[in-house]
Amino acid sequence: MLLASCAFLRAEAQTSQSLIQYVEPRIGTAHCRSFHFAPGSMPFGMAKPGPSTNGSLGNADGWQATGYDYRDTSIEGFVCTHEFQVGGITVAPSTGQLRTLPGNPDGTGPKGYRSAYSHDQEYATAGYYQVMLQDYNINAEVTATDRVAYLRFTFPESKSSHLIFDIGHQQGESGKVKDSEVWINEDGSVEGWVVTLPEYIKKYQPGADQRIYFSAIVDKKPTKGGVFNGNKVSENQTYAHGIGAGAYLDFNTSKDEQITVKVGISYTSVQNARINLKAEATGVSFDEAKAASQKAWEEALGRIIVEGNNQDDLKKFYSGLYHALLGRGVMSDVNGAYPKHNGTIGQVPMEGGKPKYRMYNTDAMWGGQWNLTQLWALAYPEHLSEFVSSTLQEYKDCGWLADGLANSKYVSGVGTNQLPLMIDAAYQCGIRDFDLELAYEACLKNEMDGKNRPQGAGKDDTADFVELGYAPHKELGERGEDFYFSGSHTLEYAFSAYATAMLGKSLGKTQDYDKLMWMARGWERIFDEKTGYMHPRLRNGEFIANFDPMQVWRGFQEGNAVQYTFYVPHMPEELIKKVGEDEFNKRLNDIFTASQPQIFSGGKEIDAFAGLRTYYNQGNQPCLHISWLFNHSGRPDLSQKWVRAICDEFYGTDGIHGYGYGQDEDQGQLGSWYVLAGIGLFAVDGLTSPEPEFSIGSPIFDKVTIKLNPDYFKGKEFVITAKNNSKKNIYVKPSKLINGKKSKAGSIKFSDVTNGGTLNLTMSKKP
Repeated sequence: MLLASCAFLRAEAQTSQSLIQYVEPRIGTAHCRSFHFAPGSMPFGMAKPGPSTNGSLGNADGWQATGYDYRDTSIEGFVCTHEFQVGGITVAPSTGQLRTLPGNPDGTGPKGYRSAYSHDQEYATAGYYQVMLQDYNINAEVTATDRVAYLRFTFPESKSSHLIFDIGHQQGESGKVKDSEVWINEDGSVEGWVVTLPEYIKKYQPGADQRIYFSAIVDKKPTKGGVFNGNKVSENQTYAHGIGAGAYLDFNTSKDEQITVKVGISYTSVQNARINLKAEATGVSFDEAKAASQKAWEEALGRIIVEGNNQDDLKKFYSGLYHALLGRGVMSDVNGAYPKHNGTIGQVPMEGGKPKYRMYNTDAMWGGQWNLTQLWALAYPEHLSEFVSSTLQEYKDCGWLADGLANSKYVSGVGTNQLPLMIDAAYQCGIRDFDLELAYEACLKNEMDGKNRPQGAGKDDTADFVELGYAPHKELGERGEDFYFSGSHTLEYAFSAYATAMLGKSLGKTQDYDKLMWMARGWERIFDEKTGYMHPRLRNGEFIANFDPMQVWRGFQEGNAVQYTFYVPHMPEELIKKVGEDEFNKRLNDIFTASQPQIFSGGKEIDAFAGLRTYYNQGNQPCLHISWLFNHSGRPDLSQKWVRAICDEFYGTDGIHGYGYGQDEDQGQLGSWYVLAGIGLFAVDGLTSPEPEFSIGSPIFDKVTIKLNPDYFKGKEFVITAKNNSKKNIYVKPSKLINGKKSKAGSIKFSDVTNGGTLNLTMSKKP
């Protein structure tokens, strides 16, 4: 207890004047995805070390919560990679009897090498994690460079201290192990690889697999070692392969002796893992790596400085910003090598002896246009540019924009492929240092081409949508899953067609504009004026029978018709006109009033999909723009009211109540939504329109300073002030001052923000 407490105090002292003091990675980690919790990571890092409590259990369908669960009471080891459909390379310390299996988190069966722990003896922040393993009296710490995981263990006095390298077991979302290999070199370094079969790869790119390579060095010479396969131990042997393969090193340790392990990671080869290790970790101690990581996080978080006195709000804000910079990690090596779609090794183009950009892993960009894209465009344009270039490189390799990728392998996502929204938004925001011709080609093909389209590219029903202007409905079992989501597909395809139309028009590619804009009006073809809901249609034009607007998974993916009726982000005014402004405002306000007792989601039910059969669900992507629609219907005060309420009530600060209760903090999207709400800026269309603009909301903080990247924008910084701001004074008075000039408009151009200046708001108790 004393050791852990001291470590906590040291960390607190180091960050007392910093932003990382507000980052709490454990927020919402009850029932969270594997990539949600990797506190040792750098921003957008490849190496993402962190503890695992239940990751070895895997998951049946590839998407379930697994890895670290706040409610668990034991830790089974420290996993060096946490990514969508990627996970593995576990290092676990122990003393006493050698155990080579992790054991079960519920305590049943053989004990395994896992250890009990307590949150009282645990500390997590951006770039660093520490915990006391109570069974062994070992203090464990992790940090990382971009591609090297650092693990430091403080041992008790023992003649039987162990480091276990568990390579051949499933970890997190990685999928079942196909094969693995591990060996101990003469110098005591441990190397190897693991091949897994993630469930999404099995589904969307049959025959492909997932590969992780590593090279690990230890700063103390072992007394002996060996290898194992499952629970079969081969003492003094140096090589093992197959499912369950691993290695171990034994040590004599004195009291409080520290042993540091540096694990170089690569997705291309052991050789490149060595190169990554040498380039990033040579002569760099654990404390130096930790300091560099936290400096990087301070810089990244410091792009947006918020000022206020409410500590919970600060914690929510910077933890959300942290997640927005964590969920998508680099997959290319320091030399620009990266794993290609076809299983070979690709090479990023070089410039000045360095890779021009980094390649990234990504889940689908579903919903990201409202959150990640906006935030990256505003505060991290260099990353958005790099991400677009990475996406276009994948297009060149695959022939299609991929709906989702894990180390370049198709993992789809939700089948709707929203990447054109991100690409167009980057262009419209002035981020244009990527191949524009290729970008339009890729986006146009994504919207228009349904011939021989691989499932991993999403949009299986593209040909039907292009022909009919809507996705025709089929019931579950009649054809692939994409077709019984016809309603949501129609709406999402219409949105991305609009983005591609805007990109093409901006680039002078007008030949396809009329067709794309006709497709962008697909939402009108499924709007039922009799009921006022989006209503899926059959191919013959008839609305589906036995229609229940609250029904989930029939016509609508991860939502229902009540929620999806508001999904016209590119033409909100036209939707409002069709419904009628007064009726629209009444209906939407009633929805939020009814949803508030359920915490704007599924109440306190701990499940990613808890809020699907509700009027509104902040815990899932289809709803994330809805509270901002009042800005387009003449009632900005209602957006101010409800966005504030969601921030205060849906979002929490502990392990269970974080993003709702067990809701899906999917690649940082819920966290980034809070950031945008916190600064009072949001674009319903995801910044996809020419001359994009933000709606002005109700900032949570008294002052917001956004530091702008001079490589992309004219301004140095943009400052938002909220005079008389409080938990009660949530309404923005109509008159605003933008750079000293009065404005009554409820919006501000993106270019006015990035040109630098101030937005001065005065807050009031009354609308």
